[in-house]
Amino acid sequence: MKRWKVWLMLVLAAGFLGLLGFGLTRDAQVLPSAIIGQEAPSFDLETLTGDSLSLASLEGHVVILNFWASWCIPCREEHPVLEMAAGHYKDHDVRMLGVVYQDNRANARQFLARNGGTWPSVLDPNSQVAIAYGVYGVPETFFLDPHGRIVKKHVGPVPWDYLTSTVDSLLVASGKTPGGVEAAGAGSPAESGSP
Repeated sequence: MKRWKVWLMLVLAAGFLGLLGFGLTRDAQVLPSAIIGQEAPSFDLETLTGDSLSLASLEGHVVILNFWASWCIPCREEHPVLEMAAGHYKDHDVRMLGVVYQDNRANARQFLARNGGTWPSVLDPNSQVAIAYGVYGVPETFFLDPHGRIVKKHVGPVPWDYLTSTVDSLLVASGKTPGGVEAAGAGSPAESGSP
């Protein structure tokens, strides 16, 4: 009987170590999401300034949709990257939109006053939009193509290289170059043969 218990303990230990090893090889920032490739869930929410903003109003642009909160330490780390992106893409067909997650207007406004942020942020009462997007926590960033489809999702602070490569590829795919000029084959002078 003792031998049976030893084998059982060895099998359980091997199973545990196998699961642990598998978990350690996974990228924690890549979470499977059934929403990738789907049309982004629509919403019409109140901005921090009290205006109404709908996701549909951003159609035709590449959208960087960032879920964040003032109490979120990784959001503070990520914010300078978003600030750089706002400046970098200000003259392109790119729109940034923040969704305030489980936070209030006063705290969010104070965060932006202290850290900057020229793009709009909307309040998500009861986290209904976060639920629709399958948000696990903050920060999480979704990249939408000009047709309103979710192309990518990033969990955690989004790195500059990841953000720019994703947005640039969406601009190129939509017929725009990252420089904001029409790409060849999308109604540009290069396509028509004119100078």
